[in-house]
Amino acid sequence: QVQVVESGGGLVQAGGSLRLSCTASGLIFSDYHMGWFRQAPGKEREVVSCILWNGARSNYADSVKGRFIISRDNDKNMLYLEMNSLKPEDTATYYCAAVEFAGCRPRSDFTYWGQGTQVTVSS
Repeated sequence: QVQVVESGGGLVQAGGSLRLSCTASGLIFSDYHMGWFRQAPGKEREVVSCILWNGARSNYADSVKGRFIISRDNDKNMLYLEMNSLKPEDTATYYCAAVEFAGCRPRSDFTYWGQGTQVTVSS
């Protein structure tokens, strides 16, 4: 019933930029804080950023602070992640999810992970 679809990934050179998108359906989008997560090969999924239900506040992992910008458009049920000054260590599959804003943790009742979108940054 609830579905999320990530898109916008690709292959870019270090220093380049990319914009990821996530669309969510089957829920009242504005009722939820949202976040971006990523998982690199051989590593656990980690939080990248999260944003308040109305977009008024956002948090970022130290590794991406100053380089990435999270935003949302509740009228379109869309979540975005603008990625700048990309580094090889940003290479991962990126996912979006509804979160608890404090700590940017996925909601315990969120079981709707999409396929993710692959971001590969060459050195």
